[in-house]
Amino acid sequence: MTAIFTDNPEWTDYSAVTRQDLQDGCRRFLTRVLDLLDSGGAGAEHDDVAAAIGKQRAEQGVPLEAMLRTFRLGGRIVWEALLDRAAPITPGEFRETGTAMWAVIDGMSSALVTSYRGAELDRVRRDERRRHALIDDVLSGRGRDARFAAHAARELNLPIGGPYLVVVAVGDPHPLRLGTETALAAMGIRSIWHDRGDSTVGIVALEQHSPQQVADALRPLVRGHGGLSPTVSGLADIDIALALATLALDTVIPDSAGVLTALDSRYPEALLLRSTDLAHLLVNRTLGPVLALPHKERDVLLRTLTVWLAENGSAAHAAPRLHCHRNTVINRIQRVATLLDQPLEGSRRQLELSLALIAYELLERPSD
Repeated sequence: MTAIFTDNPEWTDYSAVTRQDLQDGCRRFLTRVLDLLDSGGAGAEHDDVAAAIGKQRAEQGVPLEAMLRTFRLGGRIVWEALLDRAAPITPGEFRETGTAMWAVIDGMSSALVTSYRGAELDRVRRDERRRHALIDDVLSGRGRDARFAAHAARELNLPIGGPYLVVVAVGDPHPLRLGTETALAAMGIRSIWHDRGDSTVGIVALEQHSPQQVADALRPLVRGHGGLSPTVSGLADIDIALALATLALDTVIPDSAGVLTALDSRYPEALLLRSTDLAHLLVNRTLGPVLALPHKERDVLLRTLTVWLAENGSAAHAAPRLHCHRNTVINRIQRVATLLDQPLEGSRRQLELSLALIAYELLERPSD
């Protein structure tokens, strides 16, 4: 016991172990060394005493290096005591006993390491399960409980106050680059990431960063496609942010990759997705005659109408984007107006047409 403690705390970190517990462990270890020597050292690498000590000390948080040093120290003490008490022995007997002695220490150290690492792995798994359960609770809305929010913030190393963003990413096999949390931490951005089967969810604390700075940092890390929520005030609103991030993700074209879409840039799409029945009705009532055309003509007219609306009704500006003459654009727009039996001018009319085209893209994408 006296020999264990030195001025180097890295070698002697038994702070979590009572003196009686440590003394009992040393007695069990030294006794087992003698037992194994008496039996020729057989089975030392599978020794149950060393394994039990390793498991117990791992659970107590004693560093493995301190344990291995203690085992070596115990072996040296036994060896020196044997030499002090030994009758005259031949060089061959000395060599045989010394070999057996260090084979026992090596074997018991191996049993210690195996048991210690197994206990550590079990603890990590338990901690990970507890962490995942905690994140699930935050995502489900338990953050509205002030006491729970304070506990979750402390355990997850997050600020209890906002603002926060939530990210939902999907993609096969990995929607995000490995080390995303570490990469963000290197930029001073605190976050946690949680796999939920078919998606990965991130809770990102803004703190001193702007939403745009965080979005810019996240985009290079997305390998699949993701949705980004607007900011929310704190852990109490994380479930709302999750729903909004999921809605943003639903507005993304499914086969896109490396795309992070913020809900702030997709409100028309999000509103239409929130009421799919109304969106289908809008498409059919607003664009029905055009949609009834053969596919090739339909697609040309829809593309022309989309670009023409984007260019504020200017055929001259739309023509270069459509790779055709200005008069061709005018003729196509007139064809659309005739089919719909309504003029296409006017802010409200163009708003209806724009929303109908967005809804068609979201809900009625042709498979051909």
